[in-house]
Amino acid sequence: MVFMGDRATLLETGRFVQRHARNAADEIIEAVGAVDAAVDTTAETDPDAENETETEARHRRAAERGDLAAMSALGALLLRRGDLDGAEPYLRGATAEGDRAAANNLGVLLHQRGYAEEAAGWWRVAAVAGSAPAAHALGRHHRERGDEPAAEYWLRQAAEQGHALGAYALADLLEHRSDVGAERWLRAAAEQGHREAAYRLALALERRATETARGPHETGARLRVPTGATAPAPAGAVASGAGTAVPARAVGEPGGASAEAEQWFRQAAARGHRRAALHLGAILEHRGELKEAGRWYLSSAKEGEAKAACALGFLLRDAGDEESAAVWWLRAAQDGDGNAANALGALHAARGEQQTAERWYRAAMDAGDVNGAYNLGLLCAAQDRIPQAEQWYRRAAYAGHREAANALAVLLLQAGDANGAEPWFSKAAEAGSVDAAFNLGILHAGRDDDRTALVWYERAAAAGHTEAALQVGIAALRDGDERTAERHLRCAAGGGSAEAAFRLASVLDARRPDPGPAVLGAPREEKTECEEWYERAAQQGHRRAQVRVGMLAAARGDLAEADRWYREAAEAGSRNGAFNLGLLLAREGSEREAALWWTRAARAGHGRAALRLALLAARRGELTEGRRWCARAVELGPAEVAERAARLSEALHQELTA
Repeated sequence: MVFMGDRATLLETGRFVQRHARNAADEIIEAVGAVDAAVDTTAETDPDAENETETEARHRRAAERGDLAAMSALGALLLRRGDLDGAEPYLRGATAEGDRAAANNLGVLLHQRGYAEEAAGWWRVAAVAGSAPAAHALGRHHRERGDEPAAEYWLRQAAEQGHALGAYALADLLEHRSDVGAERWLRAAAEQGHREAAYRLALALERRATETARGPHETGARLRVPTGATAPAPAGAVASGAGTAVPARAVGEPGGASAEAEQWFRQAAARGHRRAALHLGAILEHRGELKEAGRWYLSSAKEGEAKAACALGFLLRDAGDEESAAVWWLRAAQDGDGNAANALGALHAARGEQQTAERWYRAAMDAGDVNGAYNLGLLCAAQDRIPQAEQWYRRAAYAGHREAANALAVLLLQAGDANGAEPWFSKAAEAGSVDAAFNLGILHAGRDDDRTALVWYERAAAAGHTEAALQVGIAALRDGDERTAERHLRCAAGGGSAEAAFRLASVLDARRPDPGPAVLGAPREEKTECEEWYERAAQQGHRRAQVRVGMLAAARGDLAEADRWYREAAEAGSRNGAFNLGLLLAREGSEREAALWWTRAARAGHGRAALRLALLAARRGELTEGRRWCARAVELGPAEVAERAARLSEALHQELTA
């Protein structure tokens, strides 16, 4: 049998690829019955050139006259329409005359009717004659039957002829075998406009770029994991991790996509690939190009990608459009996206709509998102429904949720079950929970096991836990390692710890040389680094820091600044602040107001303030009042103050009895 090399044959890899590569990817790669889509329509006149009805009539007239090309084209047209009975005689007739396009399409028709082996026979005939679509179909036929060597042979034949679908199918087969040659054929298919190939090529390039950036043994999640928002716990307090639920959002890894990978994501997305559009949106969002990211998320979401709808919801929420965000989250949640359901739960919880929030958290859990159980635990804990909170935390913890394990351990610890809490803290810490590592430090410190406590504090501090860094700094100060102490205190202070800022300032303060006596007319000194750290702590309400800032300001001669800080500390309950404010006021001649602050300080246990009040009463001739304050000063101390107060009390007694 001789096959023709006519115009219809030459067009097999022309119009077919151009017209169908745009939409056949979804059918062949994603849909069931992929081989059926390999109809060879190359013998058909371009439908854009004339009306299909007219085309069909013209082909029929020519076919009746025995025109081989017309028989092949008419059979292809009817096959594409689904008219198998009408197509078969024309395809068989053209095949008998040696038309390879008809042989391929006859194989497609037989495959659709369930005659797979007979179909494969005609594909083989067409493929041997050089039909790339037939070689592709035959390769897929063999792969479906588990004959990978035969599949590779025929798919390679199609790919080497420039057949996009064949190149993609060959890449898929090679990738399944972890063959490095897969990328070459993905690229070949992508360059011909195959959108799924472009998407997978982009993923491969991105994966390589990420591994290069991190090193071969490092891994990282592509999506942020939702957790409860946590505030830093004060020293000695347990960090529960049980705050407001914050759902995850899709975000590309920093530096994860190379420029080439992004280019292929963009090409696939532009051809309507919804997952490529989602990924491109994530890359752009991470880069801060939010407007364009939103456009791609929207494009993907409209095509039914739930993750894109969820991500679009986050963008809208961040832009302040909470109502529109809820619309997209609802759409995503209804399509089974657990993250969007969590987002809706958090939204309703923030509005105080607890029942609705609980319903969405349950929906998230039903969608397989373990964060739903964790967020239910948070919700119950916020309502003091502790048994239910424990139940949900436990469920999430058993599923591997590290923050749920930490929260469960906190509940157990608060209930007095330290032994039951420890394994959960350990499990959470080993899974990467920084709060759990810190809490283990607290647990061991409470058992006076300072060595083990320090190990966990150091681990948490290395991961950026502010209060853990403070504890490591305090331990280093206790051991006399000032350099290590300063390093950790700087980390903790930079993280917002007022206590760390105060202690760091104290370390720096101790190194300052003695300023010496003040010189009249000398320029005012600039603030030192130590004063800046005192001030940072003071601004956060640290009373001892406020007093120290006041003292340094007074030493510089800035009495207004000193007054402000002393007064702020005193009003917050600092007895030293009240005493120093009294001294400042007394020097300025406001003895009556000074006495009010000294009284407050003395009643709070400040011995020097009591002595000052005794001296003030003595000068006014209020001897009995003076002796009462003397007795208070003797009681409060320190020793030097007690001694002076005792002498003053004796003198006042002699005056009273004279």
